[in-house]
Amino acid sequence: MSGAVRTGVRRTGRRRLLGVLALAAILLVPAQIPSATAATGAGTAAVPPPPAKSVVTWAASADRMGEAAGDRSYRLIVRTSVGGTGLRVRVSNAFGDRPLVIGSAYAGLRESGARLRPGSNKKLRFDGSASVTLAPGEIRYSDPLPGRVAAMSDLALSLYVRDAGGPATGHGMALATSYATSGDHAARERDEAYTERLGSWFYLDAVTVDPDGGAGAVVTLGDSITDGWQSTTDKNLRWPDFLARRLHASAGSTVKGVANAGISGNQVLADGAAQSALKRLDRDVLSLPGVRTVFLFEGVNDIKAHTGVTAASLTAGYREIIDRSHAAGLCVVGATVMPFKGWSEWDPPGEAVRAEVNEWIRTSGEVDAVVDFDKVVRSPYDAERIMPTFDNGDHLHPNDKGMQAMADSVALKSLECDRDASLSR
Repeated sequence: MSGAVRTGVRRTGRRRLLGVLALAAILLVPAQIPSATAATGAGTAAVPPPPAKSVVTWAASADRMGEAAGDRSYRLIVRTSVGGTGLRVRVSNAFGDRPLVIGSAYAGLRESGARLRPGSNKKLRFDGSASVTLAPGEIRYSDPLPGRVAAMSDLALSLYVRDAGGPATGHGMALATSYATSGDHAARERDEAYTERLGSWFYLDAVTVDPDGGAGAVVTLGDSITDGWQSTTDKNLRWPDFLARRLHASAGSTVKGVANAGISGNQVLADGAAQSALKRLDRDVLSLPGVRTVFLFEGVNDIKAHTGVTAASLTAGYREIIDRSHAAGLCVVGATVMPFKGWSEWDPPGEAVRAEVNEWIRTSGEVDAVVDFDKVVRSPYDAERIMPTFDNGDHLHPNDKGMQAMADSVALKSLECDRDASLSR
């Protein structure tokens, strides 16, 4: 399935974004694009500047979870993409409405289950302190740990939450088993205390390292397909995981970090399943350290929601994401929206919007490169359906084989885009 990527040609004259947004508002009032600067409330606090040399090696976009509880330890299992020294974690109270007190935090290497490799569990500090209090909405980086962490390692990040209440912050659909228990067991390397299994991550939204050789990262901004829904749990078979393995094995690639910014049910334009992509872009994508490229793959939830979203309003939302990413010095790879005929919300008007949106992605020249996921997964017998070999059965989400085909179709060179060169075209 290789060769599904082509380099986009940037137009020398871009239509003014405000004009596009105004047109979208005239065409369809319910699909007006929310202003990123006007966003208020939980989840909109400023993110601290990233450490100077760090590159994100793992991430999971934060969302509002259920009621928080204190005096609990979480052992959160995550997989690195790029290796390096100076590991830091980013802890988040983005959706909290009261202070969050992390009494202790540790980082170790997972041996199996909740058990750690003996001698690997190291205490994390925050500005030299073993504990940290996060105000409502606050996000903090830990101090760097000495030593090296290898790429493709299973890390166990253990957080003892001493005091918490109100909405918890986390990532609901981890598709990876983590663990929890009452009391402070963060320093423990054995697993006896961690009797509760979790399918979510709590209070942790990124891990960074200082990589060798100036490696950079790509962030995959998406919905449930990027989040990995219907891929096999605990096997790291989301399409960004397959991409991370390809980048790790590629001697010629300088992009090695992969940060997954997918949230199940997410939309470009509207809040609902988490904040819209437009609202969460700064926190979940642009603030992550060492990012060179944004991989934009959203839109199917906007289309199938039956809220009257048009191709004009959705592509206007894409333009805002592209413009803000470009303003941050990042390249943007755009992926076409995949077919979903057979899903309960499919209808011919929505299919017409999908076709128009995909034509815009392929031909507008707004993005720096295009990945045609639509062509990769669609059936040769019905282009409005996912190929049965790749369909998990709901006709929207690919299975493990489909996830791999998606990742295999990405030309790794497209992630190495030189933004300065793009601007000169």
